[in-house]
Amino acid sequence: MAAYPDPGAARRLFLQDLAVGDRFVSGTHALDAAQIKAFAFQFDPQPFHTDEEAAHGSFFGGLAASGWHTAALTMKLLVESGIPLANGIIGSGGELQWPQPTRPGDVLRVESEVTGIVPSRSKPGRAMVSMHCRTLNQRGEVLQDFRPKLVVHARPA
Repeated sequence: MAAYPDPGAARRLFLQDLAVGDRFVSGTHALDAAQIKAFAFQFDPQPFHTDEEAAHGSFFGGLAASGWHTAALTMKLLVESGIPLANGIIGSGGELQWPQPTRPGDVLRVESEVTGIVPSRSKPGRAMVSMHCRTLNQRGEVLQDFRPKLVVHARPA
């Protein structure tokens, strides 16, 4: 089972380098209220993301990051230090859940595991790789559960 806590320093992986059960752990990202509000004002301007007072009376009971902010930070962590794929992280769909809100002060990391590899029948040299990516905070609480399907290329001949 491969583990790459710092994929930036590790070799880049092709299809032949992956196996079901391989695990990857990203670096971290500390989130504060200013980041939450800045993202929300631009992409999800709802009061529970932009206004701390309004957020206290909301479903969330306090300021919460947009789920899309958590997803964007997850992608940043995966690209920079999470899954060292040679041709990039190319998504083709998946399932996404946010079991609890991301809050100011949370320090995010992503733990990923290869759960399936299905070679393409029509495009030799590539496969659909299923992953399970969990975005956790500093207490190990799951903030996002993501099950993407990635297009992964084989090493060129």
